[in-house]
Amino acid sequence: MNGINLAGELNGAIRKLREEDLIVTGDISDTHHTFDELYEHRCFLFAVICNLFPRKAWKSLHHSDGTMYEGMFIVGIDTPEGTYSYHYEMEQWSLFTVPEWDRAPEWDGHKPKDIDRLFSLLKQED
Repeated sequence: MNGINLAGELNGAIRKLREEDLIVTGDISDTHHTFDELYEHRCFLFAVICNLFPRKAWKSLHHSDGTMYEGMFIVGIDTPEGTYSYHYEMEQWSLFTVPEWDRAPEWDGHKPKDIDRLFSLLKQED
């Protein structure tokens, strides 16, 4: 069995166990960190980036169309190469000391692979 097939099978098994409320995916670990720890670290690191560039960052309770996932908000930063954003739980709102916008800008289609947009913030002064 190759790694791709095994990963797909494991993901399917995890999805099924989660749907049956038999596991909490945030507790899954690579033996060093749980998913929950890694997401918390990502949140803190993104907060640092946004707070270092407050004139480029924003947070909102609404997407551009006025919708939002229950109990969440969106926070983003406008880089020279485009916007990058994440959704977070309301408990994390105060970590982001950036301007609050009534609505987030329209999503430009960025995906996880576009994370390198953040490096473009280093190429210009704030």
